[in-house]
Amino acid sequence: MLPQPPFRDAVLRPFDPWRSSLCTCPPKYSFQPYTGCSHGCLYCYATSYIGRRASTPKKRLLQRLVRDLSFIDLTRPISMSNSSDPYPPEEQFYGLTRRCLEVLVERGARVLVVTKGSLVARDADLLSRGMCAVTVTITTMDRELASKLEPRAPPPSDRVEALRRLHEAGVPVGLRLDPVIPGLNDDRHSIREVLEAAHSAGVRFVVTSSYKARPDNLKRMITAFPEMERAWTEIYRVRGRWIHGYWYAPTELRKRMLRTVIEEARRLGMQYAVCREGFERTIEWYSAPTCDGTHLIPTKKRE
Repeated sequence: MLPQPPFRDAVLRPFDPWRSSLCTCPPKYSFQPYTGCSHGCLYCYATSYIGRRASTPKKRLLQRLVRDLSFIDLTRPISMSNSSDPYPPEEQFYGLTRRCLEVLVERGARVLVVTKGSLVARDADLLSRGMCAVTVTITTMDRELASKLEPRAPPPSDRVEALRRLHEAGVPVGLRLDPVIPGLNDDRHSIREVLEAAHSAGVRFVVTSSYKARPDNLKRMITAFPEMERAWTEIYRVRGRWIHGYWYAPTELRKRMLRTVIEEARRLGMQYAVCREGFERTIEWYSAPTCDGTHLIPTKKRE
């Protein structure tokens, strides 16, 4: 078990507090500079327990971060962030994530940034100096579809450009094609567009997963895409399974969708992994050393 700070208000906590048997991530810490998320993604799972609200900076965050760093295992990765994006629009004003990165890089922490925010490229100078890697979520290259699914996130083309700038600065980068949603972005053309755009920007690793429905996010999805109500109700509520607080689509459907991602990744010579699917740990679903991209983090600082 990872050592953790002995404080009720700790900001560095072991990832996956529910200890889900579906999680295949290596031991790591989770760190969220903000509470809530202004990107407003319809499929967000975190809204079921934190609600839908704009990104709000955590109080006394830097002091708490410095304090917590004295109690954790710094050889383990710190994932920033898993339920609240570290690069929401507010970061342009607050600069909170950048100040946290300055502390983490100075302390020699191993950091994996997970974001939809193209603003991450602003911090290429810091990220390239530290033991840091970045994975960027892109679900579709279709700007219109993305604007409905992720209404306040940057356009997909901006995220690809952020990946390119980070790669050119020497920051290891990966792609999250996540979630793959039945009837929306699961066709081969859509998946190929995302992977080819990311590959052209320097990405050589992709992690992917299927959309898992919760009552609140499924309601939002159906409101935005009413033509999909019958299909999604059948897939999730009728034929699906309720697992650890989510409706999972039938296994064969999930395998079919994610197999397309993996086939396209293989075609491009990219490493791949799936996330929280419960599939067998074989080369069919995992070719990368880790499922989350923490293997991309450099083992030492740049000279």
